Amino acid sequence: MKSPLPVFSVSLVIYLCVAPASAAAGGVPLKAGVAKVDITPQQPVRMAGYASRKDLSEGVHDPLSARVVAFERNGQRLVLISTDSIGFYEGTAQRFRQAILAEFDLRPGELFLSAIHTHAGPAPAGNSKRDHPNNVAYTDRLQAKLIEAVGRALVDAAPVRIGLGAGSSPVGCNRREVQLRGKGETVISLGRNPYGPTDKEVLVMKVANSEGQLRAVLFDYAVHATSLGPKNYQISGDVLGLAEQFVEKVIGAGVVAPAFAGASGDIDPWFRVRPAFETESGWVPEPVLLGTFLGEEVIHVCRRTETPGEGGPIRSSLAVLELPAKRSGSSQNGAQPFVVTAARMGDVAFVGLGGEVLTEIGLAIKAASPCEHTFVITHCNGAAGYLAPQDLYVEGGYEVRTSPFAPQAAELVAREAVKMLHDL
Repeated sequence: MKSPLPVFSVSLVIYLCVAPASAAAGGVPLKAGVAKVDITPQQPVRMAGYASRKDLSEGVHDPLSARVVAFERNGQRLVLISTDSIGFYEGTAQRFRQAILAEFDLRPGELFLSAIHTHAGPAPAGNSKRDHPNNVAYTDRLQAKLIEAVGRALVDAAPVRIGLGAGSSPVGCNRREVQLRGKGETVISLGRNPYGPTDKEVLVMKVANSEGQLRAVLFDYAVHATSLGPKNYQISGDVLGLAEQFVEKVIGAGVVAPAFAGASGDIDPWFRVRPAFETESGWVPEPVLLGTFLGEEVIHVCRRTETPGEGGPIRSSLAVLELPAKRSGSSQNGAQPFVVTAARMGDVAFVGLGGEVLTEIGLAIKAASPCEHTFVITHCNGAAGYLAPQDLYVEGGYEVRTSPFAPQAAELVAREAVKMLHDL
């Protein structure tokens, strides 16, 4: 049995919404609806993920989509959204969430608005005086598309059964590479560290209707969608987006396959930041190769996983933690907010983390979770930046240097996430 982390009450929680505890399922069926909408930009846009990339996009390699699976039981709902985007920066997390919550009368904890963190998609924008008008228009359309998708999924709800399975994939690799500099000095650079910690688990949920027909295949994997780098100007879902497309193409029959980015702040694809889709004869472009490899593991797990489960009661909560910020000299910069969302549906858990979380933190949450299967979903309901474990502050590196949080912040998040799951 897994040993839970010590659990304590975090006084830093400033908001908590817990769905009323429902009685046992009591014969009330679990229902689910699914939807998928196209969110590919229709005109050139500024792309997200790399500050050095200044020009507009020059074409579309593969389409971007938003995928929704909405569960309901006994009046409690759980709406999972996977968006082929960089994340909900520039205030779009709060803006989009408020619009969706109000439109469908959802409780805050019932909505998991997440992104696969592709670095080959549009940059979110909301400031017409500063941002490119194409990006501002795209962001407005994206909000409308997400509302459309959630509405379709909720209307589509029908009795379902679920099954959980897990596989493994080597697509993701730790990127904190130790490099030697002059006079024996070592530095942590972004590269490839095959011996560093990674979460290889490919967690898969099958959702089938009462006749056994597959409706959705949800999967969670810890990898940055950064096989393509700043020299690429083609719109793409990158590794995770291409994996979604592969699964849907192979399974067919209108099945929706939303991907969720696990704790992957320090995990890049094995082939990372390539300049473009390679077109040399006989060559398989790296994003396509890795996305297909991951997608095939999802399908392998799916095919050997039964769907006997009806799930349990749906319970959810959301907390905004005020985490300690980095110190500047002797003065404190102030607390930094971080959103944690938790949900349980029988023996499956969902933890949404509103930032770019390093893999060690996700592994700790999974190990201490009271549930057999735990989806750790990053870039979810917020965009707070990098969250790194305390021991890495000694080593430094990009993730630590750019994080707004003090070293002890990660442990507070992990403990609170586990506590929320136990409370549910």
